Order: sequence, then structure tokens, then C-alpha cells
Amino acid sequence: MKNQGREVKVAAMGLDVHYKFSTVTMRDEQGRVVARERLEHTDRAALRGRLAQWPKGVPAVVEASFGWGWLSDELTAAGLEVQLSNCYKVEQMRKARGECKTNKKDADLLSLLPREAQPWWRIWLVPPEVRDQREWMRYRADLVGVQTQTKSRICAVFHRHGIFHDFSDLFGCKGRALLAELCREGRHSGGVLPAGALAALRGQVRLLDQVRQQLSDVARQLRRVLKHDPLTQRLAGIPGIGLILAHVLKSEIGQIERFGGNHNRLACYSLLGPRAEDTGEHDPSKSPLGRHLGQRGNRTLKWAFIEAAHGAVHHGGCWRAMFDRVTKGGKMDRNRGYIRVARELVPVVTAIWKNGTTYQEKPPARPGSGQGDPSATTSPRQRLEKFLNCPARSLGAVKLSSRTRSGTGQLYPPMVPALKA
Repeated sequence: MKNQGREVKVAAMGLDVHYKFSTVTMRDEQGRVVARERLEHTDRAALRGRLAQWPKGVPAVVEASFGWGWLSDELTAAGLEVQLSNCYKVEQMRKARGECKTNKKDADLLSLLPREAQPWWRIWLVPPEVRDQREWMRYRADLVGVQTQTKSRICAVFHRHGIFHDFSDLFGCKGRALLAELCREGRHSGGVLPAGALAALRGQVRLLDQVRQQLSDVARQLRRVLKHDPLTQRLAGIPGIGLILAHVLKSEIGQIERFGGNHNRLACYSLLGPRAEDTGEHDPSKSPLGRHLGQRGNRTLKWAFIEAAHGAVHHGGCWRAMFDRVTKGGKMDRNRGYIRVARELVPVVTAIWKNGTTYQEKPPARPGSGQGDPSATTSPRQRLEKFLNCPARSLGAVKLSSRTRSGTGQLYPPMVPALKA
């Protein structure tokens, strides 16, 4: 790459990404700054032409701030090795170095990260297909939020003007009939709605109908796509996890392999792994601090698992029994009970995803446990006879222990006693 008429070799670069432009810093193999430039975003053709002039295969560090996705796709298409950095960790590094925050210094700091001994700053670069799945989920979540706000505004009109009803759900079949009549005539049992309140009520009801129609369209399209996805169907078979929550889990986790198949890592990423903050000596006069859930992670996954925990407890079985043990029959610490059930759902999701199996209320027996094996009900002497293929009288007065190794169904050593001559 040429800079000011001289040839320079770029080994790493950092991009401080903004909405309309990016500040770029390039470094050589010795870590020296060899070039800085401003990359404009508004002209996509000019952007691609400039990226085509950059050296290929160079690590390009981008902060995981809002709007990084499309630029990372353009950088990848231009032959660069895009790496995504954790905004919070990079910010703490900048503060520890005592540096001020400017566009140039942020780009300089990002360009130094590939030289670190360990990739502590690096996070998963979400592929385009997974980002598209998240778009569906977030679009539906936004619609649900608008629906909830609209319902609250309609209820506020009722409260402000003293309109009463006996329905458990104002937006059910009978409640919607009441709303339609109120919007049409503007009269209720206590009088007549003022013109402003009636106009607001009619507008909110029309908005609610439109949002519900969009939600119905999204659900129809999601079901059309997800019914042919085997992973989503397997996850939807877990108690408390329906088709929509299964799609949320799949789109937010993305690839189970990035957690190494370890459900503890997934639980920490989902903010369901308890963390301790103990320091110094324990003070017996004070109550212990205990453990709490983390705050740096995927909050959408935490919400999804806790929503699934409510459904699993309602389903009953082992999940309800677990909830009752933690909450003493639902009488205390109910939130902790739901968190416990959500935490136990994490290894179930991990196993079903990793092993390609379906959910079973009673998990299959582990190899060597003897569960489900008829031979496990026989005595140790009978098993030894079968192993040696000889009758009991030939064993003499051999004493065998009935104790077995826990969880294996196998005898403690010696496994086969020596026979007398």
C-alpha cells in the first residue's frame, strides 16, 4: 500500500465506526502508525473502490457498536480479516491508559489490539444469516411493545373518564365488543365521552388493530419458515419453549460450538450464572453478601430462558418439583425459583442442540449405570457366575460384597476373586 508516495506494509488496522464515516488507523509489523484516513460511508460505490485498494488479509478491528454489521460485510468482501472487539473492555483499557476519547485515539487503540498476547478483547462476529434471524425476532418484539403501550393508553382513557367493566380481559371477545360500541356511539354507563377522548380512543383502537394484524403476519411467516427447521422443532419440544422462544434461542445463541459445548459458559453468557463478590476476611457480625447474576451478557437470552421457566413450571413434572423445593411450595422467593428453573433449562438446550436429540422427561440411563438393564437386579454372585460361565457350587465359599461403585453398577475391587484349587 502506498502512503504519500512511499510503499508501506500494513500489518493491522483499526476502524472507529460512526454513522456516516469511519476513522481508520493502519500500523506496520513494528506497531508504528503508517497511515490514517477518513472513510466515507454515504457513497457505497466510492467506499468499495477505496476498500479495493487496501491490502488483503490484514486484521481489521471494528468495535461492536451500533451499525457495524453492514460495514463488516463490505470489509470481508474486500478481502480483509474482520475482528470484532468488545466496546466495554476497550473502554476500560482506554481509561486504564489514561487517554482521552477522540476518534483518532479510538482508532489508534483498536489498531493495537491484534498485537495483544491473548484475544481478551475479541467477541463473536455474527454471520449475516444469524443477523437476519435476529431482525425477525426484534421486529416482533418491537411490535409486542407497541401493542402493550397501546393497550395501556386505552386503559388510561377508561380510568380518566370512569368507564367500568366486568371483563377479566378488556381485549378479549366481549371486551372488544364493548370497545367497538363505545367507539361507535361514544356513550357508556356513566355518560358520554368528550370529543377529544373519543377521538383518542378511536385512534388507539385502530392502531391496536393494525399492530395485531402485523403480529399475525409475522407469526404466519415465522411458522412457515420454522416448521422446516429441525433444530427449532427440537427446541420447541422442551417444556415452556414454544416455536417463538425456540427461534429466539436459536438466533441469539447462533452457534453452540462457540461455547465449546459447555452449558456453564452458555449460562454465564445468558446472565444466569451466579457471581460472587467476596473480598477480605469474613465478618461474622454482617450477613454474607451471597451471589448474584451478572450484568454483562445477553439480556435477551436471559429473558427467553426465564419466560421458558414460567412455562416449564406451569407444565409440571420435574420442573414444578424443582420450583417447589426452592420456593417451599411457591410461598417464598418465587423469582429465585424461576431463575433456578431457567438455569437448569440451559444444559437441556445445550444437550439437545449439541447431540441432535429430542427432549425426554426422563433422561436415558448413562452407560454403566445399570438403569434399565435387567441384569442390574441380580445379585453380585449371579453376575459373577454369568461372567465366569460356571455354576455357583464351583465358586466354593467365595465372599462377594454387595456394594457397588456409585453411579456405575459395578463391584468394588477385587472384581473377580481368585478361585481355590
